[in-house]
Amino acid sequence: DKRGSWPLLPAGFAVITVGFIAVAAAFGALWKLFGEGKVVEHALISASHHIQMAAAGAVADILLY
Repeated sequence: DKRGSWPLLPAGFAVITVGFIAVAAAFGALWKLFGEGKVVEHALISASHHIQMAAAGAVADILLY
């Protein structure tokens, strides 16, 4: 019976609409982070920290060889 499922339709549309709004908000937040350069800044800080930590070990390996 199709009449029994009618009350569920607005709830389904609401769930889908909220899902689309959440995805749009997430893309907006990512757009803002990339636009402000926060992602690149974080990547450079992480990479330079890794290089600094590895550099000491590399120098020791070269000198002790």
